[in-house]
Amino acid sequence: MKLEDNKNEVKPNFEEIKKRCWIVFGGIIYNLALFILLVQFNFLWLFGTIPDVENVENPQSEQASEIYSSDNILLGKYFRENRSPVSIHQISPHVINALISTEDLRFEEHSGIDLKAFFAIFYYAAKGDQRGSSTITQQLAKNLFKTRKNSSVGLLSYIPGLKILISKSKEWITAIKLERTYTKEEILVLYLNTVDFGSGSYGIKTAARTYFNVAADSLTIPQAATLVGLLKATTTYSPIIHPEKSIERRNVVMRLMIENKKLSKIEYQKYFMLPIGLNFKIEDHNDGTATYFRGVLNKWLLQWCKEHNKDLYGDGLKIYTTIDSRYQKHAEDAVSKHMKVLQQRFYKHWEGKNPWVYESGREIPLFLEEAIRKTDTYKALVAKYGIGKDSIKIMLNQPKKMKVFTWDGEKDTIMSSMDSLRHYKYFLHAGFMAMDPYTGEIKAWVGGINYKYFKYDHVKQSRRQPGSSFKPFVYTAALDKGYSPCFALPDMPITFKYEENGTTKTWSPKNSDWVFTGDSMSLRKGMARSINTIAARTMQLVGINEVVRYAHKMGIESPLKAVPSICLGSSDVSVYEMTAAYSAFVNSGVWVEPIFVTRIEDRNGNILHEVVPKTRDAISEQTAYSMVHMLKGGTEERGGTSQALYPYDIFRGNEIGGKTGTTSNHSDGWFMGVTRSIVAGTWVGGEDRCIHFRNSAMGEGSKTALPIFGIFLESVYKDTSINILKGWFKRPKKYNVNLHCPYRPDHFRLDSITTIAPNVAEEPKDSI
Repeated sequence: MKLEDNKNEVKPNFEEIKKRCWIVFGGIIYNLALFILLVQFNFLWLFGTIPDVENVENPQSEQASEIYSSDNILLGKYFRENRSPVSIHQISPHVINALISTEDLRFEEHSGIDLKAFFAIFYYAAKGDQRGSSTITQQLAKNLFKTRKNSSVGLLSYIPGLKILISKSKEWITAIKLERTYTKEEILVLYLNTVDFGSGSYGIKTAARTYFNVAADSLTIPQAATLVGLLKATTTYSPIIHPEKSIERRNVVMRLMIENKKLSKIEYQKYFMLPIGLNFKIEDHNDGTATYFRGVLNKWLLQWCKEHNKDLYGDGLKIYTTIDSRYQKHAEDAVSKHMKVLQQRFYKHWEGKNPWVYESGREIPLFLEEAIRKTDTYKALVAKYGIGKDSIKIMLNQPKKMKVFTWDGEKDTIMSSMDSLRHYKYFLHAGFMAMDPYTGEIKAWVGGINYKYFKYDHVKQSRRQPGSSFKPFVYTAALDKGYSPCFALPDMPITFKYEENGTTKTWSPKNSDWVFTGDSMSLRKGMARSINTIAARTMQLVGINEVVRYAHKMGIESPLKAVPSICLGSSDVSVYEMTAAYSAFVNSGVWVEPIFVTRIEDRNGNILHEVVPKTRDAISEQTAYSMVHMLKGGTEERGGTSQALYPYDIFRGNEIGGKTGTTSNHSDGWFMGVTRSIVAGTWVGGEDRCIHFRNSAMGEGSKTALPIFGIFLESVYKDTSINILKGWFKRPKKYNVNLHCPYRPDHFRLDSITTIAPNVAEEPKDSI
């Protein structure tokens, strides 16, 4: 019976089983292919977008826009993601070896998807070892095209578990497209230029600079292993936050390099005990050179980008500027060197007293209390507690930890907001600009003493009274109308009478020393010694409106009030426009618009914008040269206000002209300097006009502003890498040298009272 049962037992049909397995396998392949096809075409918008061929061929990752000096030095960047691409030749081979050994051992063998590594996931998962299977190409697809961002997902991605499957499918599809489009080398470069290394550094170039302050092609084996180790988890293995874990991860990477025969055991023994050796510095807009210039440039570029549909912070623009990094360094050093000394004098000058005073010398009451109301700190407290609350006063006087700027470096301290405000109100500020008078190219721009703590730009943004540095426009109008530099006028009191709002008023300028010599004085000597009565009498000859007209012709764009005191610089102007105006004297009477950008390129080197400066004939060539002769008088005439330049080594084989300027209460100190190759303007003063020195001995422009020009020019001339030309100013071919004759005519008599046009709106300011 049992024998019969065994005979009737059904034997396995292996052919049937095999057939069914193939059917199941085919069904899986079919459904997988169908699924991938549906993902590829985003069927019914259920799966979300996926990069097409054009996207893959022209990938657009965010790149920092870079600013370059005229001598091709990187000045700074604008970015959301600090990323600057490099070529394969600019990447250390140690980085490539560490990356492949750690992230994708079979990178050279697969075509975007490593099936062996994919199926190995299940084996390692069973052993409790979780590891990924994404190839470098898949990771590139994820990083480059943001496949897991909400902007690229479809409706099915909101079903739990499906999102990761859909994202992975997109990465597989995109990885295959990338492999078909690019070589392995190009994929590596794209990956290393795209990946996030933490601490705000995107791409290998920025990471190398951020963590080790070296170029990407100079990374050593331990440095390369440290950076590649970060890719697993930028926070967990951060050498800043977790240095021990970073070293452990670095050593793991180096062991994997041994397995891949990219590192010997001897080399490993040499490196594995080494410290990380960080030289960490995150790039910041407050750091580097030409910070004030970059702040002004930023505003200009944002407007340009708006007009041309570009993204300054992501399009990887290349902005080539006129700033010369060598001139810029000398300018910044000159401002720092002089202002540090001047600030010490200012502290000593006001020792035991507060410097915010009325012109009478009396301290301004509640000055700090009024000033604090303009700060963001005060506004935030008002928003929190309500206006007029005692809590605001308590919080403003509450001591707290903070860093403050000092000329001895940034200091950690404990101060209240009121104490901090008091500390900063004591500082004197400066603005300095140097430009080529022929091309209009700005070579140096220093808008203040420290951009991190004082953002306000004192070159173009700020406008202050120029004092006597405005007088050359008065004399220009006279010379252009036929008067010569040797034409003489008496240093005697003069009064201007005018009508304002139906009331007759008078203005009588005083000289800086309050003395009228009564002597006859040439226009050249009068300007050289900055005699106010000579400037006023010269203005009387040509008319107030003519002085205003000539100033505007020469490039002063700020509003100028046609009032008697205009001859002494009573209207506010900027260093930017004053420097450009003085350049016309050197450039044969031609005004050239100052420029700070020469061209803008896209990330591929295509020129998007080129700048050609505007020019116009402002004054005649003969008048311009006569004015250069007048400006030289400041150093050549006895008692010239620019003779404080002589201690500087700048006159050997060289001609230099200049004009100082100081407002009547010493709030503003100016110096405008001209040479055959460079023209520069300097302003020095307090943030508020009520903060200043109390006497001419310390507060006039020859003491506060002129030294910056002297230090700068001396440094530039000594810098052999610049090779700036010295020499004599260019004289016109047909120029009457007799205009510079030393004759002494009889006193030129003028009425002591002169009636002029009305529309005077402000109290005239005397000037030095």
